[in-house]
Amino acid sequence: MNMRVVGTVSRSRFARWGAAAAVICAVASAVAAPNPVSGPKSSDGYQTAAAHAMLIEAESGSVLFEKAADDLIPPASLSKLMTQEVVFNEIKQSRLNPTTEFIVSTNAWRRGGAPSHTSSMFIPIHSKVSVDDLLHGAIIQSANDACIALAEGISGNESTFAELMTKRARELGLAKSTFGNSTGLPDPRQLMTSRELAQLARHLIETYPDYYKYYSEREFTWNKIRQYNRNPLLNLNIGADGLKTGFTKEAGYGLVGSAVQNGLRLIVVVNGLRSEKERADEAKKLLEWGFHSFQSGLLFAEGQEIAQAKLYGGVKGHVPLMARKEVRLMVPRGSRDKIIARVVYSGPVRAPVEQGQKIGTLKVWRGESVVLEVPLQAAESVGAGSMPQRALDAASEFVLGLFRAGFQRL
Repeated sequence: MNMRVVGTVSRSRFARWGAAAAVICAVASAVAAPNPVSGPKSSDGYQTAAAHAMLIEAESGSVLFEKAADDLIPPASLSKLMTQEVVFNEIKQSRLNPTTEFIVSTNAWRRGGAPSHTSSMFIPIHSKVSVDDLLHGAIIQSANDACIALAEGISGNESTFAELMTKRARELGLAKSTFGNSTGLPDPRQLMTSRELAQLARHLIETYPDYYKYYSEREFTWNKIRQYNRNPLLNLNIGADGLKTGFTKEAGYGLVGSAVQNGLRLIVVVNGLRSEKERADEAKKLLEWGFHSFQSGLLFAEGQEIAQAKLYGGVKGHVPLMARKEVRLMVPRGSRDKIIARVVYSGPVRAPVEQGQKIGTLKVWRGESVVLEVPLQAAESVGAGSMPQRALDAASEFVLGLFRAGFQRL
């Protein structure tokens, strides 16, 4: 691993929180920053009965709490969030119309409808149902027949749709999640992490506001059958407006929730609990702890230069880096935890560079855990340099390479 320190940021930016901080801007050919321990421990002394948990602030993505958040586990019906995302995206890309009607097949009726004795819209076999109604059923009632009907209508069969779910997960940066069906019913291929469930929830909230409101609807009636939203947080007067519950014997009781208080939105994930009551209690307690124990602070204003990346073969030797918008971090009230930030990129970056081009990532640690990752982009365009300039850069990089090789042998 090759690393150079290319800049620093004043500690005064963090002084308002009473926390010592150091910011190191580093460049590396591969992974440039240490990987802090993020195993099954509790954060900031908070304890939860959930075997796996995650709490983040929605706007910045700041991590407030994690416990075994990177373990792959059966998500049960929580994986329906991925099914719904695929449908939302198909609509957004104009490949699907909400008024289009899909036929509920024998397979969807048998495996997800009344004969399955699972959560269902109780759609009669061979009925035609609009995509919008199927989405309501999948979101509010957690209806398995609705999910299978959507999967078959979009991809022809559920297996192909599950492959689309996994492909779409990768496009969203969910590197671990895999899917074998649209419902979350037991399948060895159906695996997600609490961290990726939280990331998926954040994406749904940000990307599909017109559909996110479905998650807060308390009931849905279809074919004269009235059913109620299964999310217990909606009835607890804590500002909750989503998202999903899940249960199988293998997974235990789980929940992905979101709530807003005083303009601050938090997203919570809990998994592996023993009962519906414990699931509701632990999710509520974790949300309330987050709202009461953390405050937001500004790290970098919108448009502010965060660091500079070294260029190779450009008219300038460096390019300034900035975030797409202001960078904020959630920190515990009264905490003295050390905050460390590093700018990580593969470099030197080859010119020319276009303004807005993604260059690297700002990573922020609180204690031993990464609590914030923000993509950084070029703040300006930098053209390619003259032939002599490019030759000089090549020579200097060769000498630096020799130095690195010598250092690694010591």
